[in-house]
Amino acid sequence: METLKLIKIKKIKGTIKVETGLHIGAGNDKIEIGGMDNPIIRDPSTGEPYIPGSSLKGKIRSLMEWKHQRVVKNNGSPCSCGEEECVICRVFGTSAGSKNKTEENEKAKRRGPTRVIFRDARLTEDWIKKVKEGVNIIEDKSENSLNRITAEANPRPIERIIPGVEFDFELLYKVLDMGDGGKTDEKYFNYLLEGLGLLENDYLGGGGSRGSGKISFHNLSYEDGGEVTLPEVK
Repeated sequence: METLKLIKIKKIKGTIKVETGLHIGAGNDKIEIGGMDNPIIRDPSTGEPYIPGSSLKGKIRSLMEWKHQRVVKNNGSPCSCGEEECVICRVFGTSAGSKNKTEENEKAKRRGPTRVIFRDARLTEDWIKKVKEGVNIIEDKSENSLNRITAEANPRPIERIIPGVEFDFELLYKVLDMGDGGKTDEKYFNYLLEGLGLLENDYLGGGGSRGSGKISFHNLSYEDGGEVTLPEVK
């Protein structure tokens, strides 16, 4: 392969709907007395919650690694094989997995750059309007861990976005000609759509095993208006 050619960029837009309380943590380095020790992430300029693109990308990547049997490291780190035909490294990119820079450069040339971009998902205009009208979209959920001997409860409050709230979703995917007219990238794009379906059947953020984080995608369409149908997850 001598050169890379960008054939097109597929753009998908739609909405993410929160089905059960959603908690994507912001960290708690500055807890004040009486403050929330498990806050959600917010836009510092508006105070409104949002879903970071990194959260979407990281979760979908993880689910696809399991689906395509790319979970190969005992320490649980992401796949970084860098091989040309690895669906994970080709779609999501990878950091250097070898100390041999010549080998890494050759792999990068054969693989090409990261294909997918996940934008931060912001509140839809309708929900921004509701927030400005005074609708509270944040709940404080109390959870307890119990001492197995004394049954003493150890409460821990967490913030969650309430069910029903919607966020604008945008995904971009580069289709490159790697000497095959973009056929492989088109095939891997379908795998990426499968990843969105995997996320709908799993959870986003924290507390998924305790009921949090179920989301769904709605009104997905391409930039030209064509409808996006997620493949059935098996």
